[in-house]
Amino acid sequence: MTDSPATHGTRRSVLKTTGALLAAGGLLGSTGTVAAADGWATAETPTDRTLHAVVETAAGAFAVGGGGDVLQRTAEGWTRVVDGGPTGNGNDLYGAATTDGGERLWVVGASGAIGEYDVLTGSMVDHSAPNDVTNNFNDVSVVGEPGDANVYIAGDSGKIYSSFGNGATGTWDQVTPGSGSAIEAIDFHGPRSGHAVDGNQTVFATADGGVYENIGIANANVNFYAVDSDGSDSVDVAGGGAMVHRWDGAGWTPTDLGDASLRDIELGGDGGYTVGSGGAVFEYTDGEWRREPTPTGANLKSVRRGETDIAVGASGTVIEK
Repeated sequence: MTDSPATHGTRRSVLKTTGALLAAGGLLGSTGTVAAADGWATAETPTDRTLHAVVETAAGAFAVGGGGDVLQRTAEGWTRVVDGGPTGNGNDLYGAATTDGGERLWVVGASGAIGEYDVLTGSMVDHSAPNDVTNNFNDVSVVGEPGDANVYIAGDSGKIYSSFGNGATGTWDQVTPGSGSAIEAIDFHGPRSGHAVDGNQTVFATADGGVYENIGIANANVNFYAVDSDGSDSVDVAGGGAMVHRWDGAGWTPTDLGDASLRDIELGGDGGYTVGSGGAVFEYTDGEWRREPTPTGANLKSVRRGETDIAVGASGTVIEK
């Protein structure tokens, strides 16, 4: 699978930049718990609240979760850099994404919470309640440079909210692409091209960021919770029943991984991961999925690949490899 040559701010486009900056700044030193070279190990964190998302940025890995917590991975360990979220009201944060290059971290969550955090300066801009919407936001995807990004948000009400003006007031549009079931996850591989999944076993594709087409998945029989969009003909979806579905532009290929409710999926040309309930981590290498042993039974919510691979989940759980 290949990324768009232009952008993919939500996921892998920041990894090269991140690696260079971290090597220069030494942020990938000891974090309190050192993972074995060939396996996962648990890292200490300053919270026991659920961590819902983890991303790579220009200043290392960040995780977001309950109570509006934003955590950063530093040489001294995981530390809380934001307490209370963008509004300060303690709304849970469910999704996170970065601008191209990883300098801005966008977060979304309960009661319409939206924030834009500068990982280099530590400043937070509150974009919450666009158009006075205070529904829960489940996920976010961002494409573009800091201050000039397209922002896409998955709403629990079944709507997708988009801003082509970096989240500024008056720049937000909304669309209900399906039946009104909650949009669980969203990911864009280009400025206006990407995919979303909802709670009605449906995958949507868009090429203009406004009109969404239903592209399946017929007879899936499981709920979808995660999507990884790498192109119009390269999409992976994960969900209940440990099912992963891959779209090649012509049709869907299902893979049954056994036993877990999968909550996130992260794939690239050289492999990747999907994670879920009961501490489940499956690695994709050499065209095959394999379950990896982990030191936790906690439900995992998100995974990201980087200089250090990281998965996060319930009770402030962070595992690293």
